[in-house]
Amino acid sequence: MTEDPVTKPSIAKPLATGTPPLPALVLVSTPIGNLKDMTIRGRETLEQVDGILCEDTRSSQHLLKTYGIGTRCYPLHDHNEDSRIPGLIRSMQEGTRYALISDAGTPLVSDPGYRLTRAAIDAGLLVGAMPGANAAILALTLSGLPPHPFIFFGFLPVKAGARQAALTKLKHAEAAGLSATIVLYEAPHRLAETLQDAAAILGPRPAAVCRELTKHFEEIRRETLPNLAAHYAQTAPRGEITLVIGPATEVLATEEDLTAALTGALVQMSLKDAVDAVAAATGLPRKQVYAKALAIGRDSQSGAV
Repeated sequence: MTEDPVTKPSIAKPLATGTPPLPALVLVSTPIGNLKDMTIRGRETLEQVDGILCEDTRSSQHLLKTYGIGTRCYPLHDHNEDSRIPGLIRSMQEGTRYALISDAGTPLVSDPGYRLTRAAIDAGLLVGAMPGANAAILALTLSGLPPHPFIFFGFLPVKAGARQAALTKLKHAEAAGLSATIVLYEAPHRLAETLQDAAAILGPRPAAVCRELTKHFEEIRRETLPNLAAHYAQTAPRGEITLVIGPATEVLATEEDLTAALTGALVQMSLKDAVDAVAAATGLPRKQVYAKALAIGRDSQSGAV
């Protein structure tokens, strides 16, 4: 099931009479949790193509076996995509048709496949798609936050400094006039840190943590960023997570919000950086934020609650 399509090109399958020709490359969305969300057209396409390009052949086999699809699978991931592209393009030019799927959801959305898709377009090959499940869009609609405009940011950087810099860039973009709901993917073991950084930099705005979408333990938790940060600092989440953060508002932060935002920021940043970030996020005067930060520091040193 995992023969190399470059060295062993498939013989094009004949299509049923009256069936329109398939594109050379078809991007097929797959379920993000519940296998019943596979579309009819997506299933038919996976049956009709000559080969299926996927991130992990083991993960894809579970879906294919569920629907009785026997089409050969070939691995295509971040580590081999560049080396595979020339051979795949030649194979498609000779008439072979491939479907591209990711482990879950819509291909290319925080998943491999963009470089191959771009190469196929540049080569003049026809590229098509079969729409379906997508965690970012589903989380956006379930969040209760403004659905448009929105920014999909994918995964934030893993390292704290780079992550904080990325969130600060978003904050600066908003200050320049780009106000939008933000959609992020995050690993469960980094969620608490990301929420703390987001609360410190973006302020006490509303957000939603959408976990295990379409699965048995689906959960949507809607709170402010500081409240979500506090919750997940105590409760380690599991499963796939999409974080949705509401746009900035003109409403100034309350004293309670200011304390929560500063407390989280001071854990991650220097006093100066925390004050600058929280002042920008809340709209409060820097002098007021600085005084509050000093008070929090004194309380912490004295052991006051």
